[in-house]
Amino acid sequence: MKLELTTKQFRRLLDMVYIGNWILNSTRGEDRFQDYDKVESLLFSKARAEGMGALAEVWNGEVIPSRAFAEGGIHEAIMEYENNVFFDILAEDLARRDMDDAPIDESNYDELNRRIDAYIAEFEEHGTDNILVDSDSL
Repeated sequence: MKLELTTKQFRRLLDMVYIGNWILNSTRGEDRFQDYDKVESLLFSKARAEGMGALAEVWNGEVIPSRAFAEGGIHEAIMEYENNVFFDILAEDLARRDMDDAPIDESNYDELNRRIDAYIAEFEEHGTDNILVDSDSL
């Protein structure tokens, strides 16, 4: 297979591959999806060959994203995504809890969304500062 990309497109592809592999493998410990690691290594090897050597380094015989790449802002994008997903899931879980975990259908879909929106607004303004757990009842 042959794929032609501009340097800028290839650089964006490296970002996407890194982000995807991070999401898939960062919490798996030794049980990583090796196929994704290999694809990442292949593309970062290509980066070295194309004059982007600062983006890749060799570790234990494998080409991996360099420390400069990993510390160059990509994790801020990952953290923003994780933060948004966290608050979206939390808002929906709390909204469903408030509705006694009723099955969602046309009759209560709008109510669910109103509750989710209210939680999201709260989180945007205060984060988790107003979430309290009564530790005496635990």
